[in-house]
Parts: sequence; structure tokens; C-alpha cells
Amino acid sequence: MRAVGLKTLKNKLSEYVRLAAGGERVLVTDRDRVVAELVPPSAGRSLLLADAILAEAVRRGWITPPVLLTAGPPPHAPIAPFHQLLEELAEDREER
Repeated sequence: MRAVGLKTLKNKLSEYVRLAAGGERVLVTDRDRVVAELVPPSAGRSLLLADAILAEAVRRGWITPPVLLTAGPPPHAPIAPFHQLLEELAEDREER
């Protein structure tokens, strides 16, 4: 475990982030008082930011994951045949 002051952390941030990414815990101090910690990602954390944001949104209840996982998008049936849509569109245009 290492400790680093705010000023030094600001000047060498990438170095301390690399240390944390490598598994080391870095204590951030301000006037000899610990104010934050840089820690490596937890074992279950995804390496991709988008996955982490989605996981956080699920934890907070903002979104609900699907109950059943499927291989692709759900099947869809057309609402109306294409020729019927064209006819209705033509009718709508005639009314104007």
C-alpha cells in the first residue's frame, strides 16, 4: 500500500492509476489525512465502461435486465402488408 499527497497525485496521476490497476492500493492524503483510495477494480467488474454503467443502472433499479436471454432480437410480425400501408398512405395524401 502506498500513500500520496494530492499535489503529487495531480502531477503523477497516470503513474498511480497504473499502480492501482496492477493491484496496489493507493491512499490519497490531504495534509496527512486520508481523503480517498485508489483501488484495483473488483474481481467481478467488467473491463468495459459501458458494461459497468449498465450494471450500476441495474443495481440502482433504473433498468431491469431481461428475464430470458435469447440469441438475437425477438421475432417480429409485420403489422400490415406493405401494399396495404401504401394504400393507406395514398388515401391520407388524397384527403389533404
